[in-house]
Amino acid sequence: MIRVTRLNGEQFALNPDLIERVEGHPDTVAFLVDGTKYVVKETVEEVLREIVEYRAGILATSYEMDRGEYRVQAPPADSAGVSSVVPFPSREER
Repeated sequence: MIRVTRLNGEQFALNPDLIERVEGHPDTVAFLVDGTKYVVKETVEEVLREIVEYRAGILATSYEMDRGEYRVQAPPADSAGVSSVVPFPSREER
């Protein structure tokens, strides 16, 4: 899931696999395959970057699982709104 923000400031998660297209004219609109439309604050480029990060994270996790290196880690409490394909370091590693 990717996080996006409605124009009223409310954040919500959106399944990027259901996004058919994203347009910016002037507001950014995400069109889903079922015809649903969401107007969001993020730019088209930001939405696309989130989708790329989401898919890269799936590939990175699959690679780690295939090599037997995968371990579940909870994100740090102060990471709200931050996404990354890089695994979160444990508290001991900081």
